[in-house]
Amino acid sequence: MENKNRPITTLFMLVSVDGKISTGSTDELDVDKDFPKIKGLKEGLHQYYEIEQTTDLWSFNTGRVQEKMGANKNTLPPKTPVSFVLLDNSHLDERGIKYFCAKSKEFVLMTSNKNHPAYSVNEENFHILYQEKFSLKNGLYQLKNDFGCERLTVQSGGTVNSIFLREKLIDFVDIVLAPVLIGGKDTSTLIDGKSIMSEKELASLGVLKLLECKTLSNSYIRLRYRVIS
Repeated sequence: MENKNRPITTLFMLVSVDGKISTGSTDELDVDKDFPKIKGLKEGLHQYYEIEQTTDLWSFNTGRVQEKMGANKNTLPPKTPVSFVLLDNSHLDERGIKYFCAKSKEFVLMTSNKNHPAYSVNEENFHILYQEKFSLKNGLYQLKNDFGCERLTVQSGGTVNSIFLREKLIDFVDIVLAPVLIGGKDTSTLIDGKSIMSEKELASLGVLKLLECKTLSNSYIRLRYRVIS
């Protein structure tokens, strides 16, 4: 449910029909790199990126995902109107931090690492949100109250997505369903993390109300939900 003390959050992801957000279990495999090579997937993939351009002007991700995408190696990108929030303790180096400073309107790094390479970067739009003990809930509170973040699109990995779920920090879910089955018990899904083990934990599930089901071209589908409990 929406909470006035934190940003309104939307989990926005590209997933396979069986719920996978990667093509395999190693960092060499990734939907952004692999789907464009696959006939039957590449033809409709552009729709996901077009929808992504309409999402919130604050975006949440993780250093691990961005390391995988090449942030520590890529040339500096042009400035965008999007402000980025990255959760990272060890995956981004100084170059990766500067990459996001160049790309972001405002760039906020959430970390519990006092020795993060980010401390050597001095950019006007760069802010470090240090937490001695990690609390996603407190971090979101600070994003709204210290940085004016009202709405936040979440595109992190399955493990961090599970923290959003279990701590009741997801308000909306917006997924683009790609027409593919990937499989593999070790391949990341939309929500990973620790499984519930007993009936008393059923309250930690995220029950959804369908807001929109839209058929896209080339067998892609867009599903939008509100989290109701």
